[in-house]
Amino acid sequence: MISTATTIGQFHFDNCLMNAAGVHCMTRTELEEVRNSAAGAFVTKTGTYESRNGNPEPRYYDTILGSINSMGLPNHGYQYYLDFVIKEQKNNSKNTILSIVGPSSDETHHILKAIQDSDYQGLVELNLSCPNVPGKPQIAYDFETTESLLKSIFTYYKKPLGIKLPPYFDIVHFDQAAAIFNRFPIAFVNCVNSIGNGLVIEDESVVIKPKNGFGGIGGDYIKPTALANVHAFYQRLNKSITIIGTGGVKNGRDAFEHILCGASMVQIGTALQQEGVSIFDKITDELKEIMTEKGYQTLEDFRGKLHYIKD
Repeated sequence: MISTATTIGQFHFDNCLMNAAGVHCMTRTELEEVRNSAAGAFVTKTGTYESRNGNPEPRYYDTILGSINSMGLPNHGYQYYLDFVIKEQKNNSKNTILSIVGPSSDETHHILKAIQDSDYQGLVELNLSCPNVPGKPQIAYDFETTESLLKSIFTYYKKPLGIKLPPYFDIVHFDQAAAIFNRFPIAFVNCVNSIGNGLVIEDESVVIKPKNGFGGIGGDYIKPTALANVHAFYQRLNKSITIIGTGGVKNGRDAFEHILCGASMVQIGTALQQEGVSIFDKITDELKEIMTEKGYQTLEDFRGKLHYIKD
């Protein structure tokens, strides 16, 4: 029997596929649609301390090879999503991931302390990569700030916590980031968020309004970068830290490659936005077909077992 089941720490998932934060997760209705799909879990929209309207539209645009967006973190506020996942937890529904971000460290601590004091016992994802908030740098590119923030968080936060990362592009940055993450009881790292500050042009105009057209790039464009980040951290992180692969997944082969590079779960963003929740059935079937062809029964049969070219 071919199985795509997986785990993050003590949390079990019947399927390794789920949505990426920011896609099909803004409202309870959207989250319920993902819950009722073939996805093994869902992650909520990244919630801030207070609700946000986000950037002016148009702020998302589909391209031939993916998408560009500068959403500006529109969301209903972390409490909206916290209330929802607590309800899901009580109903013995699928395991969930609550995504949160604080544009300031004070807001981050306020949110996490509220979650620590709540009844929620599930996974939380702290987004350290928010390239679409004007004037705010990505925390994960500032290693000193990242280490300081994590050190403060783990003095009081005792529940399972993972982090969403931007893409890194230099080997020394993989080394430096992994050295920091290995010092803390991090449940998972999610690689990667969109590649920030791309520019798409149609005719003679940009295609989105915020930031004069600059935005995060997703889809086919980013899969090689995402795979590199997944594998680099798989090689460097403590085995207690699970890896979620995100970026450029639109078919079973893409999901297979993420797992081959070391991912235990795989999130779908642009393709989910474009095709809807039926994509979870399609990719699951395609992944199982590949596993069958190669004689794999479980994800552990090939996870992280990427082949290198030898002399």
